[in-house]
Amino acid sequence: MEQEFEDIDSEGRWQNIYLEIRNQSHECAFKVAKYPENRIRNRYRDVSPFDHSRVKLENTENDYINASLVVMEEAQRRYILTQGPLRNTCGHFWLMIWEQKTKAVIMLNRVIEKGSEKCAQYWPTQEEREMSFRDTRFVVTLVSEDVKSYYTTRVLELQNANTGETREIYHFHYTTWPDFGVPESPASFLNFLFKVRESGSLGMEQGPAVVHCSAGIGRSGTFSLVDTCLVLMDKRKDPLLVDIKKILLDMRKYRMGLIQTPDQLRFSYMAVLEGAKYIMGDSSVQKQWRELSREDQEPLSESPPPPQPPKCTERYNGSKPAHLEDGIDSKTGKKTGPEAPNKEPDRDAGTQARKRLRDEKMSNPSQKTQKQTKPRINDPDKKRKRARTTNDS
Repeated sequence: MEQEFEDIDSEGRWQNIYLEIRNQSHECAFKVAKYPENRIRNRYRDVSPFDHSRVKLENTENDYINASLVVMEEAQRRYILTQGPLRNTCGHFWLMIWEQKTKAVIMLNRVIEKGSEKCAQYWPTQEEREMSFRDTRFVVTLVSEDVKSYYTTRVLELQNANTGETREIYHFHYTTWPDFGVPESPASFLNFLFKVRESGSLGMEQGPAVVHCSAGIGRSGTFSLVDTCLVLMDKRKDPLLVDIKKILLDMRKYRMGLIQTPDQLRFSYMAVLEGAKYIMGDSSVQKQWRELSREDQEPLSESPPPPQPPKCTERYNGSKPAHLEDGIDSKTGKKTGPEAPNKEPDRDAGTQARKRLRDEKMSNPSQKTQKQTKPRINDPDKKRKRARTTNDS
């Protein structure tokens, strides 16, 4: 596998392999996502769950949510890959987690990226401690929060207000993974992945873990692909028996467009190769990942969650259009999604890092903190504004 990676790298073939994967991916029907009543439940026009693998809400009139159940049978893994909740779907999100008996939510994006809202604030901040969702009758309470340099781990209490029953949910939040980009290093990514694994949240004895970014296909696909490959590597006891491309094509049968760029594909290979060292018996690499990731340093970016996050009770009406992860540019009308022709990463690592720092400074909300003293109440019917478009403009 290492030789294969070096050959592709030296010959610059990542773009070709990525295009092969796109061309070989199965096209499945997604009619339900396009029903008129469901359009406002989709963050992006060009990212829809397939009908055969979509997660169905049970105790509600409309069973639709933009989420897909990805089942990797040999690896004994089940993931729910979903978009970052919209303000009008936060209650549906928690209903899904309750009904699917999910133990952990893995969040791979920030609420605001490059000045655009990529996800509603669906969990309570330290100031609020509690959020109520009237439409599906759930209450979410922040129990604890552990902030590291590039990720935050939270423990949330999810209460079903109809029955009074409560459950503990882990919230693993990767806070420095750039939109359309890759993590700083395989070491930092693997350190995060193994933190999630150690919680026991990915095992079959739990309900499927919920994995999301903004659209639930790029960063979410990378996370799920690497985890599945490492499980299979451990099971088969031979890295050469794990075909990353084939596994990704299998996963794409359940949700469209998983892995969005050649760079994310390359990073997935790098992470699997690095993770293979641990799987094949070198337990010392886990300590190296922790040291290289510098998780105990002060966060360079905003300390999530921002003090004044976008609320689930309102619609976002930002005036500036922006290129979105998996969306449509509202100025040009052109697709920027998973099947946009010849979509390549538009920046090298250095430029990417500088842009990320600049964007984080621009979006740092510390200048306008406003402490909230009352628990937030989410009532989508109370503040119904104009119909939302997928470009958040």
